[in-house]
Order: sequence, then C-alpha cells, then structure tokens
Amino acid sequence: MTQPTDMRRARIRPLLLDLFCCAGGAATGYARAGFEVHGVDIAARPNYPFAFHRADALEYLATLIDSGEIRRYAFVHASPPCQHGCALTVGTNAARGWGRTHNQLIPALRELLEASGVPYVIEQPNGRAPVRRDVSLCGEMFGLGVIRHRWFELSGWRAVQPAHRPHRGRVRGWRHGRYFDGPYVAAYGAGGG
Repeated sequence: MTQPTDMRRARIRPLLLDLFCCAGGAATGYARAGFEVHGVDIAARPNYPFAFHRADALEYLATLIDSGEIRRYAFVHASPPCQHGCALTVGTNAARGWGRTHNQLIPALRELLEASGVPYVIEQPNGRAPVRRDVSLCGEMFGLGVIRHRWFELSGWRAVQPAHRPHRGRVRGWRHGRYFDGPYVAAYGAGGG
C-alpha cells in the first residue's frame, strides 16, 4: 500500500486545473495524491468524476489569467490533443492516408501557461509533438501490459526521471497485414492492435 503524501496527511486539498481532461484518468491520480481537481474539455464529459467546465481549454485558461482567477490553482495539468504530432498519426495513419488535418495547440498552450505563473505539466505521447522531454514514462515502468511512451514537459517544478525497464517483446495484434503475438496490448482506439 502506498503511503499518503504530505498533502493528504495534512488534509490540504490544493486546486489543480486539468486542461483537455477527457474522461479523467490523469485527474484520478492527482485526486489520489491529494489535489482537488477541476477539469476542462471542449466535449461533454458526463462521467468526469470531478468538477467539470465545458469550454475550449485555451479560451478558459486565458479567461482565468485575465481575471486573476488562475491564482486559485496550485498546478495545471494539460493533455492537449496529440494527433498532430503523435507517432501513430504521423506514421501509420499518414502513410495510409487516414485521418485529417490536426491543429498543433502546444505552442499557444505553453505561452498561456507561462503567462499564468502556475507550475504546470504538458503531457503528450511520443512522436513529433513540440514538448520538452523533461520526463518520459512507459507502462512497463509500472508493471502495466502496455508500451505507450509519454513525454512530460515540466515548468515551475522538477521530477527525477525513473529508470526505463527493458521491453519484454512486442505489442500483440495486427501490424501492416501481419499478426504478432506478445506480452503487451495497444492503448489506443480500435486501430491495428
């Protein structure tokens, strides 16, 4: 069993802003760590387990900054849409002519986050996303049966890079017309795996 953080022992619940929150996977981890989480997403998220604001994340953040309300938040987590720079999109999907044009939101997001003065993290899957790779995580580091590397750009705080564990084989499923077996599953949509 994990030990509670100092925040949880002291019953302090600092506010965390979860931009591009989707269903709340990251938010759940932050809540378990002791944060009170407020999510923002452009799509309705009826199952989001915390306070939720339906809005364009960049516009919402700009409004918080302009009004000074951003100072209520101790931290910002942002997981902007990844399709523009994701390895899956720029690799397989592009090669097959699948998908559509995607907007890269990270430069505008970073500019707003820097203006906010609040510590933040921008999370993206591996690929061509214009994020600093301050920390990289992989499912294998946590004993999960998933190889889906994530990059994290940190600002206003630091974290130690955990050691990467060697992969034990392939992701099982179809790749380019051929089936592969392996100890891992794919953690994305209904694509080739």
